[in-house]
Amino acid sequence: MTKETTLSKDYKSIVEQDEKYVMQTYTRQPIALESGKGSVVRDINGNEFIDCVAGIAVNNVGHCHPRVVEAISKQAEKLIHVSNIYYTDVQAQLAEELINITNMGRAFFCNSGTEAVEAAMKLARVTTGKTEFIAAEHSFHGRTMGSLTVTHKSIYRTPFEPLIQGEKFVAYNDAQAIRDEITKDTAAVIVEPIQGEGGINVPSDEYLKEVREICDENDMVLIFDEVQTGFGRTGKWFCKDHSKVVPDIMTMAKAIGGGFPMGAIVARDGISFGKSQHAATFGGGPLACAASLASIGVIRDEGLVDRSAQMGKYFMDKLNSLELDNIVEVRGRGLMIGVEINKPCADIVDLARENGVLLNCTSEKVIRIAPPLVITKEQIDTVVDVLAQI
Repeated sequence: MTKETTLSKDYKSIVEQDEKYVMQTYTRQPIALESGKGSVVRDINGNEFIDCVAGIAVNNVGHCHPRVVEAISKQAEKLIHVSNIYYTDVQAQLAEELINITNMGRAFFCNSGTEAVEAAMKLARVTTGKTEFIAAEHSFHGRTMGSLTVTHKSIYRTPFEPLIQGEKFVAYNDAQAIRDEITKDTAAVIVEPIQGEGGINVPSDEYLKEVREICDENDMVLIFDEVQTGFGRTGKWFCKDHSKVVPDIMTMAKAIGGGFPMGAIVARDGISFGKSQHAATFGGGPLACAASLASIGVIRDEGLVDRSAQMGKYFMDKLNSLELDNIVEVRGRGLMIGVEINKPCADIVDLARENGVLLNCTSEKVIRIAPPLVITKEQIDTVVDVLAQI
């Protein structure tokens, strides 16, 4: 790894152009990335970084995996986009693949995680005939109006209120809290099987099982938001597989396309949209489906689900061995890891970047570690050595 050098004029021109023409909604790190391979990215000055952000749990198979690149390239030569008023073989293949790895019933394709949550909420309403949702405190489900309704943090919600009415937030990992808020109009409970933006909060398997029972007893739909936890991230294909709890609807996005933007929901048998009840112009487009099929193939053929479990254990064991006073707790599953510290962690993100490691801070005091599943032990050792300086 090479340490950051003085920022170039090219970098400054990129920033100036961005600030002039792009709405300034993001707090960006002071680097401009140019290329990536595996678990390493390179900036325009030639500096390399071990990427423990992975596009926020997107690049599970690594940056620019050759099979994903080839699949996109070949598909682009044949067919880039057609309307969903026509069939395409690649979309049908992907739907079957998703149903096989999730053990669900049918799929609907969209373009992002927040779109997937919107679709799940609509499907829950049309399935139950009820309108209210119960979500968890510290949840994050997206930024569009429906998904924002079940996203807890006020900084995201307040500027856009009033939102869709009928949401209730309860303590995470507390099934009784859900029971206490059920009404005759409760359509669904939506929950992340591990909270990502909320600080890598891992619930008990018993909690998820009890939530399933509560939904069954009260004729409610159970939605698992697996946008961040899916496709091997937690050491299983999907986080639901740890507890063996089957939701009625499951959202997915992020890693589904190997870096190509895509989203989807899957639902159990008996739950489905009817004709014209939902649609997405670009949902399940040929390029996205080709990328997704290639990415899923890589995860399977390279054993990345098991690798995630193994490397995650190695990573957490190394972090726990640090025994630093600043570290409150190391938690997570697979390569979805949170390191909670006793102070705001923005400065640690800067320190890591200056030493060739990209990290992300969430929930103010939690360092979120979500590298590509292809990260090596040697790269993990380097990351831990950097974190030993906190």
